[in-house]
Amino acid sequence: MNSQQSYNGQRFVTGLYLAIVAVAGVAGAIIGSLGIEGTDPELFFVIQLPPTMLGMALFGAITVGTMLGVVLVVLIAVSNRYVE
Repeated sequence: MNSQQSYNGQRFVTGLYLAIVAVAGVAGAIIGSLGIEGTDPELFFVIQLPPTMLGMALFGAITVGTMLGVVLVVLIAVSNRYVE
């Protein structure tokens, strides 16, 4: 595999990651705009966020971004260790 293909693959994965985080943020904003009772998001079970559009969007984007980011970092570490 040449370096150009590898670079294109990294750009694709990064773009997909950013798109998924953006969708989670938009979904959080939509849920926050509905004003559903009992939606009190706590970021990492520590930081209390308001149940508004902005609070729910931050909660969705940061939570999904963190979970996928950890998986992505592990994937990169394993793939770098076992390079062909």
